[in-house]
This record gives sequence, structure tokens and C-alpha cells, in this order.
Amino acid sequence: MTIHPEGWRKSSRSGQRTSCVEVGRVADGAAVRDTKDRSAGYFTTTGTQWTTFIDAVKSNRFD
Repeated sequence: MTIHPEGWRKSSRSGQRTSCVEVGRVADGAAVRDTKDRSAGYFTTTGTQWTTFIDAVKSNRFD
């Protein structure tokens, strides 16, 4: 099965920088790719994995 992410978005906090990631929607989760090298592909996560990651970012777990 081929997954086709839709609605790619870059964070508004990235401004005009090019060293960022973009997030796209997939049926049950998210897809992530590098804005500098979109042709390199992307990886996908499940909805649970994505929610866990976002919660960790918001709670400063990676600081």
C-alpha cells in the first residue's frame, strides 16, 4: 500500500529558514520530511506515536 501524505505544512515559527521539517497528514498519523531535500522522501508515524512526540515536545522533554 502506498501512502500519499497531504497538506504539507512548515511551522510558522520557522520563518524563512530552510533547515526545517514539514509535516503532512496521513490516514492515521503524520508524515515528516526535510524541507531542504524533499526528494529524499519522508517517514510516517501512527496517530499514537505522533501524539506522544508532540506531547513530549510541549513538555520540554527534549530540552
